[in-house]
Amino acid sequence: MAVCYQYQLPVLPLDRPVPKHVLSRRGAISFSSSSSLFGCANPRVLSQRRGAISYESSDQTALYIRMLGDVRVRSRAGFQPERRDSHPYIDFRLLHLPPETGELASARKIRRLLSFQRYFRSAHLFRGIPSQNSLSILDDNYSGQVTCMLEKVGSWNFDIFLLDRLTNGNSLVTLTFHLFKYHGLTEHFHLDLVKLRRFLVMVQEDYHRNNPYHNAVHAADVTQAMHCYLKEPKIAKSVCPWDVLLGLLAAATHDMDHPGVNQPFLIKTSHYLASLYKNTSVLENHHWRSAVCVLQESKLFSHLSVEESYQMESQLGSLILATDISRQNEFLSQLRTRLDMCDLCLNDATHRHFMLQIALKCADISNPCRPWELSKKWSENVSQEFFHQGDIERRYKLDISQLCDRYTETVANIQIGFISYVVKPLFVEWSRFFNTRLSQTMLGHLNLNHATWMGLRQEQTQMGLRQEQTQSEESANSICEAMN
Repeated sequence: MAVCYQYQLPVLPLDRPVPKHVLSRRGAISFSSSSSLFGCANPRVLSQRRGAISYESSDQTALYIRMLGDVRVRSRAGFQPERRDSHPYIDFRLLHLPPETGELASARKIRRLLSFQRYFRSAHLFRGIPSQNSLSILDDNYSGQVTCMLEKVGSWNFDIFLLDRLTNGNSLVTLTFHLFKYHGLTEHFHLDLVKLRRFLVMVQEDYHRNNPYHNAVHAADVTQAMHCYLKEPKIAKSVCPWDVLLGLLAAATHDMDHPGVNQPFLIKTSHYLASLYKNTSVLENHHWRSAVCVLQESKLFSHLSVEESYQMESQLGSLILATDISRQNEFLSQLRTRLDMCDLCLNDATHRHFMLQIALKCADISNPCRPWELSKKWSENVSQEFFHQGDIERRYKLDISQLCDRYTETVANIQIGFISYVVKPLFVEWSRFFNTRLSQTMLGHLNLNHATWMGLRQEQTQMGLRQEQTQSEESANSICEAMN
C-alpha cells in the first residue's frame, strides 16, 4: 500500500523553462508551448507545426482555411513566427504577461534542477515512450503522494492545487490519464497509451500558464468535478462508455488556448477570432476547434470510423459550446421546464447528452461550491484575471469591461453577484434532479461561502467608511490650522 508523504516532503517547483525556438510555435492566441518535448528535432518544423489559427496579416489576400484538423491561413509570405495584432494600438502579447511580474520573477529564481534520472524519465514520458510507472516523471516519494491523492479522486474536497504541485505542473495529464483508466476507457476503446499520453500533454500545453484562472489547473479541476458527477447514481447507471468519454474529453479541453480575456474584449478590439466566429460564442468555438485539432493530430481515435469520428467531434462541440456563460439562462430555462414536467429520462440518449451539458456547465462554475479555502483561491485567481484585462483596457483607453476595474470592484462583490445570479440558480435545479449527498454538500458549501463573502464585504465597507471619516477629520483639522 502506498504511504502518503504529504506532510513530510516539500513540493516540487515548476522547473522546465520553455526553449526560445518554441516561443514562435503556433496558435491563434497562445505564444508558447513545449513542443520540443514531443521529440521534434527540427525547430523550423515547430513554427509550422499545427494549431488553432496562424496567419500573416500583411498579406491582404490571406484566406482562412477552417478545417477541423489543421486550421491555418495560406499566404504568399508563408508562416510567420508570431501572430499579428487585430486592434491597431494593442500588442496582444500583453495578454500573456503575468499580471504581477515581481513575485513571479523572484519565484523563478528559486528553481530546483532535475536529477539526471528525473530528466531522463520526463523526456521519455513526453515523447510517448511507455515506462513501468505511469507517474515516472516524479521521484518515487512524490509518486507515492500522487498515488495517495488519486485514490480519493472522487472526493468533493479534492485539492487540485496540491496535485498540481506534486506533479510538477502536470495535474491535467496525470488526473485525466488516471480517470481514463479508472473508467475503463482505454480498454473499451482500445486506446494506445502512448497516443493517449501524448494527446493529454498536447492539451495541457495548449493552456496558458500565465493565465491566473483559465489554465490547465482549472481544466483539471473541471475534469475532477465531472468525474464526481459521472459517479452520481442516476447518471452512473444510465451512461455508456461513449458518454463518459465525451464528458471527460469535454471537461479537459473546454478552455483550450484561452487568451485570458473575455469575448467582449475580443469583439471591441476587432480580434480576428471574433470576426471568424461572427461574434457568437467566440471563445467556446475556438476551444472546440482547438480540441478537435489536437485529437486529429494525436491520432488517438484514428481507428474509429469516419462516422464515429464525426459524431465525436460534433458532440464534443455541443458540450463545449454549452459552457458559454451567455447561454446560461437558455439552459437553465430548459432544465427547469423539463424538471417541472418530469420529462427527464436518462435512458434516452438525447436527454443524457443534455444532462452532460448541464454537468459540464456545473463543473465549469463549481468553484463557489468547493470548501472555503479552495473556493477562495479560485475566486482570487479569476478576479486577478479580470483585473488584468481591465488594466489593459485602461492603458489603451477602452471602455473597461464589467467586473474588470480593480479600483471599483472587489473580490467579494464579484463573488456575491456570481453566486447569486449564476451559480446558485443552476445548482438548485441540479439538486432537484440529483437529490444526493454530493448535491447537498455543494449547496452547503455554496451558502457558507456566500455568507462569508457577505461578511467580508461588510467589513470592507466599514473599513472604507472609517478611512473616509479619518480623512475628513484630517482635512477639517488642516483647514482649522490654516485659518488659525
